Amino acid sequence: MNNGCNSRRIISRLHLVLSATIICLLLVIGFVASAASTPEIQRRGYITVAVKDNLPLLGFKDANGRLQGLEIDLAQRLATDLLGKPEAVRLQSVSNRDRLSVVLNHKVDMAIARVTATASRSRLVDFSVPYYLDGTYIVTKDAAIQQINDLAKRKIAVLYNSSTIAEVRYYIPNAELVGVNSYQEAQTAIENNTVTAFAADGSVLSGWVQQNPQYRLLSTKLSTAPLSVVMPKGLQYDEFRREVNEAIARYIAQGWLKERIKYWRLVNSP
Repeated sequence: MNNGCNSRRIISRLHLVLSATIICLLLVIGFVASAASTPEIQRRGYITVAVKDNLPLLGFKDANGRLQGLEIDLAQRLATDLLGKPEAVRLQSVSNRDRLSVVLNHKVDMAIARVTATASRSRLVDFSVPYYLDGTYIVTKDAAIQQINDLAKRKIAVLYNSSTIAEVRYYIPNAELVGVNSYQEAQTAIENNTVTAFAADGSVLSGWVQQNPQYRLLSTKLSTAPLSVVMPKGLQYDEFRREVNEAIARYIAQGWLKERIKYWRLVNSP
């Protein structure tokens, strides 16, 4: 009887040793994802965040080269809540095409880089609750244009291959669409009176209007696009995602996000 009990104890200890050995091996050879979970982030003392540096009002560099904007504010506020200080964040500028891949490849803990949450993207990454509801607006400097119906049979600039094309066609079917490659090209077309208006993302146009007071946004919003924090999938990140979601929900409930949106004079609010 004692021999049987001793055998079971020995086997149990062997299982524990074997399990611990396997875990150590996995850590050494890199099977464990390199993006940090909440305990790892707390241990190292900072979070890494991919941001934009060329979108006025959301994420951009000021005259001294410092990053500013709503999304920079959000990254610093999350660092404060997760780690106790706003400077506990390392910001990494990222291009549009790399906004998801840096999260997928575990190069950053999250991306706050004007990413719209979509069903197709959610197969690859996880999204937080939206921190800003962006969407398509129309900008013009023609005083005769007061509402979107005034643009019937007028020329409206749209970015080539953008979702804005379908939205403008739906709301203003009689408008003539003129494709452009950039915001700068659209502005040149308006200045030259080649087009009457330009349809694009409200978050970007808000910054454009601030820099060009002769322009104004029409009040009608043609679409809604929820901007969310991008985070990695995986059970090991459950606690991290929960903390981020709860924090953003608090920012909305307490009015902090609304205040920052108003501060940056962005159109719309969550």
